[in-house]
Amino acid sequence: MRGTTSPRRAPAVLALGLAAALTGCGAGGDTRPPHAPAGLTAQAGSATSVHVMWRAPDAADGVSGYQVFQGGRLVRELPADKTMTDITGLAPRTAYTFSVRAEDAAGNRSPLSAPAEVTTPDARAEDRLAPTAPAAADGRAEGPHAVRLSWDAAADDTSVTAYDVYQAGVRVHTAPGTDRATTVTGLQPGTAYVFTVRARDGSDNSSPDGPPVAVTTPADPGRAPHTAPGSFTATASPGAVELTWTAPDTGRATSEYQLYVNDLPVTVIQFGAGAVPRGRASYRLTTAEPAGTAWTLKLRARLPDGNWGAFSEERRILLPG
Repeated sequence: MRGTTSPRRAPAVLALGLAAALTGCGAGGDTRPPHAPAGLTAQAGSATSVHVMWRAPDAADGVSGYQVFQGGRLVRELPADKTMTDITGLAPRTAYTFSVRAEDAAGNRSPLSAPAEVTTPDARAEDRLAPTAPAAADGRAEGPHAVRLSWDAAADDTSVTAYDVYQAGVRVHTAPGTDRATTVTGLQPGTAYVFTVRARDGSDNSSPDGPPVAVTTPADPGRAPHTAPGSFTATASPGAVELTWTAPDTGRATSEYQLYVNDLPVTVIQFGAGAVPRGRASYRLTTAEPAGTAWTLKLRARLPDGNWGAFSEERRILLPG
């Protein structure tokens, strides 16, 4: 778009070498460990796999990752935005114990969580037939941060061992195959969600999605959603634009932001492990656009549930020569 200042078109030349001046979280002097993860559950998904889940921590803990232990042996290391995992390669008809601990950016580690015990079912003959999809499903909000989902039982030639809940194409929860309802927590207030449920059998065959369930969480009267980056600024200098903002309070450190220029998305800003801002953040992008080019800029954060949050205030700049 060289030579034009139309506010409706994205810049054609964004030298997003993204040599970002990323503001990392300072680890110096931090010796306080995070709290141990709470709400740990372990659900056998098949004769050889177990699904382990736990609740997201409070943002004040500054968690940067998790370690998952099987019987005292480390089996998984996960980033802060993952609060579930599948442990595979297990033995049928065997009891297992799992625990999780959290780690912050300064390297402080929490105590181990309360253990979760589970026994894998018997192995079955080769089974390639997937269960039927749950024929009907329903849902209702249970406050600003939780949704209660229910569904009809699926059918399978052996048995249904688990029901997986998906949101925006990502599995966010797993319930036992004997359940017909579950509660999904850690959601944002005042947000529209669409969930689907899939049945899974002991051979890890998954059904098609059941019917979609749309639920909107109510606003939290005691706490605003705070999904928009705050105090957003954009300062232009020759060949570059400096962006600063305050990270939103979403209940977890935010490591991913989507930048819009002239109402079109141009890049996703990602902070690496150990550099996730919890207060003010900054980002520098370079540009070869001609002097006098007009830009309007805004950005939004990726929420813990995978959705994009509200946009920041919009800023308008003219690129200098």
